[in-house]
Amino acid sequence: MSPAAKTPRKAASPKVAEWQLRLYVAGMTAKSTAALENLKQVCETHLAGRYSIEVVDLLVNPKLAAGDQILAVPTLVRKFPEPIRKIIGDLSNEDRVLVGLDVQPLVRAG
Repeated sequence: MSPAAKTPRKAASPKVAEWQLRLYVAGMTAKSTAALENLKQVCETHLAGRYSIEVVDLLVNPKLAAGDQILAVPTLVRKFPEPIRKIIGDLSNEDRVLVGLDVQPLVRAG
């Protein structure tokens, strides 16, 4: 196999580390909007370029709540990496979100 043939495998490996997050909301209420904005802020700060967020509006697709056993909204579900984790609320407490997702915070120079 030529060296050029090995290059695509190395480029594909970061995909494995992607964080797959799903945010369940019920309409775009103030609390739902705040949860999404807070989640984006945390992800950009601590997971930049390594995450995807899927927003599921249960007013549009209520049956999707059963799959992840959603009892309250907004609820964030970490689908990958496993194990699955859930956080309920507007995600305004960054430390709580980091602990809930099991994300190591970036150390900021002080």
